[in-house]
Amino acid sequence: MTVQGFPVLDNHCHIDPRNGDGIDAVRRFADRGGTHMCIVNKPSWSLGVEADEGEDFRAVFEETLGVVEEASEVLEGEAFAVLGAHPALVSRLLGRYGGPQNDEGVQRAEEVMKAGLDVAAEYVEEGRAVALKSGRPHYDVQEPTWKASNNVMQHAFELGADIGCAVQLHTESGEDFSDIREIAEEAGIDPDRVVKHYSSPAVSAVQRSVLAREEWAFEAAEDGRDFFLETDYIDDSERPGAVLGTRTVPKRVDALLDAGHDAAVERACVTLPEDVYGVEISV
Repeated sequence: MTVQGFPVLDNHCHIDPRNGDGIDAVRRFADRGGTHMCIVNKPSWSLGVEADEGEDFRAVFEETLGVVEEASEVLEGEAFAVLGAHPALVSRLLGRYGGPQNDEGVQRAEEVMKAGLDVAAEYVEEGRAVALKSGRPHYDVQEPTWKASNNVMQHAFELGADIGCAVQLHTESGEDFSDIREIAEEAGIDPDRVVKHYSSPAVSAVQRSVLAREEWAFEAAEDGRDFFLETDYIDDSERPGAVLGTRTVPKRVDALLDAGHDAAVERACVTLPEDVYGVEISV
C-alpha cells in the first residue's frame, strides 16, 4: 500500500519492542500507506547500556538492526538503520567521569562517544546501516562539554566522508546552522548529506528533516528547498504517541498530494533519500 501511488518515507523514528509498541507501530505506518522508514537507535542508556567503551554500543546496534529486519518484513518497501551515539550521552558520561571541569573526564567522554561512532561506521561499511547519528546537546551545557560534543560531531563527519555515508544530527533548536556546515566541509563530507533531524522549515545550511506538523510540512513543500519528513516517534509506553505517531507522515503526504505538491513529495520521499543515503526507494 502506498499513498496515491507514492512511496512514503519517515526519515527519523524509533521502534522499541522492549519499551513500546514495537512492530505494531510499524504496522500502523504501513496500514496508512507508509512504505519506508529510517529507524534510529534509541539512546544507549534507554536500552540498559551504560557505555564505557566503543564495543559497549554493539548490543544497542544489534538490537536496532533486529528491529529494522522485522520492520522490513512488514513494510511494502524497506526499513533502514541509522546508528550512532546520542549527543546527550556526553552528560551521562561526565556524570561518571568527574564533570565538565575535569579535563581527563571530558577527554574520556569524548573518546567513548567517538569509539561508539567507529563501531557504528563498521555497520555502514557492511551495508547494514545507511547513516551515522551524532550531533550536540539540545540543552545548555558548559564550554568544555560543548567543545567535546563538537569534536565528536566532527569525528562523525570524518567517518561519513571516509566511508561515503550521511550523518543525521540531533542538535539544539535554531535556524542557521552555518557553523555546522563549516565543520562538515572541513571534515570533507558534503553538507547536503548532513541531515538536521527535528527541523523546522526555517533550518538552513544543512539538509532539513522537517517534523511532520501540518503547517511545517506545507511550509517546507512551498518554499522550494529540499526536505525530508519525519515523526521522531519515540515508541515509549510512558510517552504514548510522542513525538508524532507513525501514521503522521503518510497523512501529511496524502494532504500534500491533494494540494498538488506532487513534485515536493517525490523529492522528499524518493529522490532525496536516494541522493543522501544511496538507497533505492521503490515498491
